[in-house]
Amino acid sequence: MSASRTSPAAPEGPDTQPEGVDRPAAKDTPSSAGDAAPSGAGTWSNMRPMLLRLHFYAGVLIGPFLLIAAVTGLAYTTTPQLESALYKHELKVTPRGDADSLASQVAAAQQAVPDGTLVSVSTGPGAGDSTRVVFSKPGLPADYSFTAFVDPYDHKVLGTLRTYGQWLPVRAWLDSLHRTLHLGEFGRNYSELAASWLWVEVLGGLALWIGAPRTRQRLRRIVLPQGGAAGRRRTMSWHGAVGLWASVGLLGLSATGLTWSAHAGASIGEIQDALGGSSPSISKTLPSREDGGAGGRTTGDVGIDAVAAAAHDAGLRGVVVITPPTEAGSAYVVKENTRSWPERQDSVAVDPATGKVTATLKFADYPILAKLTRWGIDAHMGLLFGLFNQIALALLALALIGMVLWGYRMWWLRRPTRTEGFALGRPPARGAWRRVPGRVMAPAVVVTAVIGYYVPFFGVPLLLFLVVDLAVGAVRRRRAAQVPA
Repeated sequence: MSASRTSPAAPEGPDTQPEGVDRPAAKDTPSSAGDAAPSGAGTWSNMRPMLLRLHFYAGVLIGPFLLIAAVTGLAYTTTPQLESALYKHELKVTPRGDADSLASQVAAAQQAVPDGTLVSVSTGPGAGDSTRVVFSKPGLPADYSFTAFVDPYDHKVLGTLRTYGQWLPVRAWLDSLHRTLHLGEFGRNYSELAASWLWVEVLGGLALWIGAPRTRQRLRRIVLPQGGAAGRRRTMSWHGAVGLWASVGLLGLSATGLTWSAHAGASIGEIQDALGGSSPSISKTLPSREDGGAGGRTTGDVGIDAVAAAAHDAGLRGVVVITPPTEAGSAYVVKENTRSWPERQDSVAVDPATGKVTATLKFADYPILAKLTRWGIDAHMGLLFGLFNQIALALLALALIGMVLWGYRMWWLRRPTRTEGFALGRPPARGAWRRVPGRVMAPAVVVTAVIGYYVPFFGVPLLLFLVVDLAVGAVRRRRAAQVPA
């Protein structure tokens, strides 16, 4: 959730003072209200001011990154429709009789891309889909390929496009915008920073919103905005209620975004490997034979059509990607690439000399953590549940945009109006951490340190904020001590 000056709390208290009325600045002295726990105060009452200060500053500083991620993510949700409209000529064909052989389709594609090295061949899921023949070429950026689209009925090349994995140019461009802002590896830092703090803002905002004191008659205000409210109270109501409804989805986006981030993703991968939850891969190594072992193998290649037939007999359907062997003694790998629900990611290895399946790997046999990662990433990308998934992501993006803007508006409405010149809203009082009991603060510090270690784009900014905040507080206290009584 984005920056808010205070918790969307009870109608009583300093947060409900009339807008435009100046409030006295919080003092950084031991007598400040945030420095000592009032007698009889509960744990939540003592923790809330510190959480409020963290939520406010994180929202103010991280809000721009969240806003950019939400806007670019919203644009990305439109990519399936954009691809269908922009590349209809390359993607769709008119079914007419039996399809031509894959070998003739690959040969036609190789003539269209004479300087390319064959990487894979993808058959379409339906009779009206073209075949994709993917090549590597000198001079292409990392992870990019050159794809020829072939009509399977007359092996005519419909066109060639530079692709990023399975993404066509428009989706590749929007994907890079969302992930890196087209700034390369350096740009990945922005999206990792957003993902590293989104869950912090969401959980902190939920605690502040749900934990705010309310009477039973006002409990409905937790889940519904106050239509009759005005000014800052109305803005806060929308900020909190929309954040509540969007919280589960935003937490999912934060978690899945971190899984493929540069720094936190590496840590998550190590933890997943340690727990035995990494995604398995099928063995491409051919088994040895009694007639001389791997070194005395029968040479030759049964051809891509025989390989495709063997994979079909093994149960592979839908979008099937065939990858030829890259060295002697290795097999063809044929994998399903259906990333909608239910996922079909089964794969087989096929001996090029005999056309027999030598290994099988089923998605049903993946470790549960690997399955969850696959499902989460595909849901994050709008693939798992089709159009419904796209709509849900678009609504989450709009909700996040709204919460960021509402948060900044609440901050603006907190500004002093009697001060000459430009002034910003007053932040929550410093020193709130002194109110938190040691039995709560000690484990919280340990947990925060562990998370910060594994999620450095959370830990490093938090540490910098604490250092700067302590330094500013020390300077202000020194100046206050020098002022004559």
